[in-house]
Amino acid sequence: MTHNDFQAFGLADTLLAALARLDISQPTPIQAQAIPAVMEGRDVLGIAQTGTGKTAAFALPVINAILEKGGRPMPKTPRALILTPTRELASQIAQNVKAYTAGTKVSHHVIFGGVSIRPQIDAMRRGVDIVIATPGRLLDLIDQRAISLTDVRHVVLDEADRMLDMGFVRDVMKIVGMLPKQRQSLLFSATMPRSIADLAARILTNPVRFEVTPEVVTVEKIQQSVYLVPQKAKKLWLIEALSKPEFTKVVIFTRTKHGANKLSEDLGKAGIEAGAIHGNKSQAARQKALATFHSGKTGVLVATDIVARGIHVDDISHVVNFDLPEEPESYVHRIGRTARAGKSGAAIALVDPSERAKLRSIERLTGLTFDVVQTDFLGNIDLAAEPTRPARTGRPPNRSGKPQGQRRDGQKPGGQRPAGAHAGEGRNRNADPKGTGRGNRRQRGGGGGGRPHAATA
Repeated sequence: MTHNDFQAFGLADTLLAALARLDISQPTPIQAQAIPAVMEGRDVLGIAQTGTGKTAAFALPVINAILEKGGRPMPKTPRALILTPTRELASQIAQNVKAYTAGTKVSHHVIFGGVSIRPQIDAMRRGVDIVIATPGRLLDLIDQRAISLTDVRHVVLDEADRMLDMGFVRDVMKIVGMLPKQRQSLLFSATMPRSIADLAARILTNPVRFEVTPEVVTVEKIQQSVYLVPQKAKKLWLIEALSKPEFTKVVIFTRTKHGANKLSEDLGKAGIEAGAIHGNKSQAARQKALATFHSGKTGVLVATDIVARGIHVDDISHVVNFDLPEEPESYVHRIGRTARAGKSGAAIALVDPSERAKLRSIERLTGLTFDVVQTDFLGNIDLAAEPTRPARTGRPPNRSGKPQGQRRDGQKPGGQRPAGAHAGEGRNRNADPKGTGRGNRRQRGGGGGGRPHAATA
């Protein structure tokens, strides 16, 4: 059963008032399907990508259940737990929960690594209804007996595929083992590989399954271009392009954390101020980079795939794939950072001849055939060994002249087939997130985030 307005769900008046303040009136497909099931007490398995409104799909009914039960949480014993793989995603969910609970006595707190643990311990001691946490730091608090999961009645695993990709499966199962058997469990994932199916079977009880893909209208508004540029010349191409006035707010994706740091430094030496954000950056550094980018103080942000799903900044004019992603699904998530809130945007891919196979994988996934533009930077590179289509010669594009991807049937593209991504930068559990040379016992969180758009929260 689905509904076309929030009032039909039977949500509390305070939640309806909060949605009205946020100017959210119509539920998205995942909300229309999931909210009634969650309010009936069913376990839910939701296959939904970023931008489908899944945060509200699980947060609203969980908050409603807490409001109906009433009372206050006991010290150190939250009533609901939301697990998420990254710090930025945890912050993003917390911002939405804060907006939904305005005017109520429902409390929440966000827990992740990279910041002092003391305020988190103090908050748990006072008692919190909803905890939004990354697995590593949550286990730290449990080890210190600062939090108990014995009273949790609602647990949400958000971005479960990324959780597994980042090596958190053991942490997740350890946490789940501490939860009471009588609970409601909700699992949301952008993709449904065998590993997620196995995880769902272990965690969920007779779940209701929903699968919702994002609307293609956003992708339809993205002008996509592909330029053939040798790896060593990509920086020069990019510097020339960024000097053009239409490149107002640009996100550049690199394959590695080191590559993101190096590129941002090289752009700075060229007089282009750029921030970098990736898993090895401290929480303070990542928040500062996002804040300065969001405010417009810096017009360029260099990022890795670990934040591809989490960057939510208005008015991003261009997304540049400096390196093509390892997984073609990540391409869809990357370019989705632009053309948000009904606006248009541009996505550019710089392709070294050695990346042709990755480009073909993206074409197969999206159903597009890209018009590859040959650049002057190719020099004497022998393209004969590469199976290419006839290429045109071009420089960095102007807003008025970007080549448009075409479908294989020759028709104007109607948008990519949305697909979830396997988070591109899974990390070893003994990684060194601060670059100190010393491994830590477990990962403390990481990844993308920012201010969400209310309509898709």
